[in-house]
Amino acid sequence: MGILGAMAKHLDAIIGPGVMLLFPLYASIRAIESPSSLDDQQWLTYWVIYSLITLFELTFWKILVWIPLWGYVKLVACLWLVLPIFNGAAYIYENIVRKYVKIGRYVNPNYPENQKKVLQMMTLDSRKSVERYIDRYGPDAFERVVKAAEREARKH
Repeated sequence: MGILGAMAKHLDAIIGPGVMLLFPLYASIRAIESPSSLDDQQWLTYWVIYSLITLFELTFWKILVWIPLWGYVKLVACLWLVLPIFNGAAYIYENIVRKYVKIGRYVNPNYPENQKKVLQMMTLDSRKSVERYIDRYGPDAFERVVKAAEREARKH
């Protein structure tokens, strides 16, 4: 079998730590330092999913030992989650997590429907600031701000 055969047999153990830990660690540090929150979402989601995979592995290790390709399945799944051409972690966040997990989505039911939609799209900190603005200047002032932002967005 030789050296190449041994390397092929243990490819998941050779490449796995770099793909599953080192690159995501480096990318997470870059995401923290960047001004955009999109990459933060990608890497926070990756770490949550990776943690769930690890918990699954630790829980069912006696069964997974008998699955000969488990290491490669995990490697391919982590490649899909990590590689920028796939952005698998962001895909899972957008299409699964966001649909079913509604943390911080509560908006005061007294606001008109169109204002509730705008508030639900905001981060929690932004929403608090806007709600203070509405409390201070009234819902009509907020409506004017939203319409002005829509007009400005249409220009570009």
